[in-house]
Amino acid sequence: MADLLTDAEFDKFRKIIYDESGITFSATNRSILDSRLKERLREKGMSDIELYYQLIISDKEEMKVMLDSVTTNLTRFFRNQPHFDALINYVIPHILEEKKKTGDRTVRVWSAGCSTGEEPYTIAMILKDILPAPFTFQIMASDISLKSLMVGKQGFYPSSRIAGIPENYLARFFTKTAAGYQVNRDLMSMIKFDYHNLRNDSGSRNLDIIFCRNVLIYFDEPAQLATVNRFWDSMGDHSYLFIGHSESLFGMNTKFEFLKTQWACLYQKQV
Repeated sequence: MADLLTDAEFDKFRKIIYDESGITFSATNRSILDSRLKERLREKGMSDIELYYQLIISDKEEMKVMLDSVTTNLTRFFRNQPHFDALINYVIPHILEEKKKTGDRTVRVWSAGCSTGEEPYTIAMILKDILPAPFTFQIMASDISLKSLMVGKQGFYPSSRIAGIPENYLARFFTKTAAGYQVNRDLMSMIKFDYHNLRNDSGSRNLDIIFCRNVLIYFDEPAQLATVNRFWDSMGDHSYLFIGHSESLFGMNTKFEFLKTQWACLYQKQV
């Protein structure tokens, strides 16, 4: 099958995707956009790409579905273990030390670009395991992919997807079924899954930790900077930002401080 998009159409879709989400499609990944849109047109029973373009600009729900269809969702439990080692051994002890000064007993976390939920569930298992009484936690998990969010909300994973979870966590936080593993309800209740486009302010404030890993790589520099600055606004005075190991804020005009621990590198907001 020939390419779906002409050069002019590719530019139109590339621009509207960027304007709506910050995701950048270049000439090198044009074929990905082309194939994802072909699939969406087949699902809609449409053949005219221009009519589909008119549909997405007039129908907000179809715009969400289209953005969902062109995003990449790759994740797993305990992905990049050194980040979680830094969370356990450095970040949480420092956050609790600060909270003891204020009387605040809740650790607030945002898993931004949470995909199908493995990351926020990993964080939840760790916090459930290591937080001393009377501390508790809340996790907000967001993504631009509605399909991925539904998987996270359901909390069910086939056996092939649970690699990396320690045996004691698997026994404590999951129920084995014939088809796979179901996250237990008490852990599920600690996470709020919600649709969020990182082009917009989340409305959250005083967050202690943000995980936004392997998301910024899909943005160009202006979109990266705007997103990171919105993270700053949503975080508390002594808080921590995790980004992907291939991502960096170096050369970017942000207020975050680079932090190198013996386990992993991350960023901190210290006011």
